[in-house]
Amino acid sequence: MPVTEHPRKTVRAGQRKNHRPAGEAGPALHKGQQTKAAIVDAALGLATQIGLEGLSIGALAEVTHMSKSGVFAHFGSREELQISVIREYHDRFEDEVFGPALREPRGLPRLRALFANWMKRTSAEIDSGCLYISGAVEFDDRPGPVRDALASSVGTWLAAMYRAVVQAKEEGHLRLDADERQMAFEIHGLILALHYEARFLKNPGSIARANSGFDHILDRYGIDAVAQPLGRSTPSTKTAPSIKE
Repeated sequence: MPVTEHPRKTVRAGQRKNHRPAGEAGPALHKGQQTKAAIVDAALGLATQIGLEGLSIGALAEVTHMSKSGVFAHFGSREELQISVIREYHDRFEDEVFGPALREPRGLPRLRALFANWMKRTSAEIDSGCLYISGAVEFDDRPGPVRDALASSVGTWLAAMYRAVVQAKEEGHLRLDADERQMAFEIHGLILALHYEARFLKNPGSIARANSGFDHILDRYGIDAVAQPLGRSTPSTKTAPSIKE
């Protein structure tokens, strides 16, 4: 999937699913939504430890102290449970990584914020694991709705990172001959390498090396890397729009 595609509408920071329309009464419905949210939260905790494939209605019923039929009533299938977990993970990812970065100006400030937020979240996940990475290993060759949901979430994130790189070039913060796709690819590669080095190999200093790698990328693609060609557009002073615009 090209990183410029946006497979599904993303949820902005502070927004959550399952909000009742105004005037729609029903304490039972509200309680049902709270119960489902609690189940998804428990399922996400399990998935980061044992993987999406490790999830089952039975295991979740045991963790939440509910009956299997009670858990099943909220999802209907193990597949729907897995998809709900992927969506919740993506919503939290957006809240922690996308949202704060969007408050930064377009260009390098926003790109730096995206990477810094991503690194902060990745550092916290070294012990538990990243659902995007573990899920890719589990479902890379298994077509179906779960793989589609996972690929959609990852594609949305990569598209946002790519767009941030494009905006940095548009703002005159990168060389005119900078390859935006290559740069986004290299940044993504840093996170994948960090997980392998820190989580699997337990190599010390991996986080510092990832941060150093990002600085090296900016050094190579930044306008100070070589003499800037003539004709560069003047950096924009427009108010920062959404990263997806």
